[in-house]
Amino acid sequence: MSEHHEPQAEPVERTGEEVRSNWVQRRRDKIYNEISANRRGEYTVPTWVLAAILGLFVAGWIALVVLK
Repeated sequence: MSEHHEPQAEPVERTGEEVRSNWVQRRRDKIYNEISANRRGEYTVPTWVLAAILGLFVAGWIALVVLK
């Protein structure tokens, strides 16, 4: 059983402009997809919002305990 391996193609060098352009396009696509999902009602509450609410709740509870 001999395995057939395709010859490895040498990596194509990219210019900084191409890399930046690809990054910008991927970022734009990600934002577009997120906005589309939010418009369809597929949104979730960001983790930082949940953490802030929890922090306010704990701070309020501590304030009640300490100030009474």
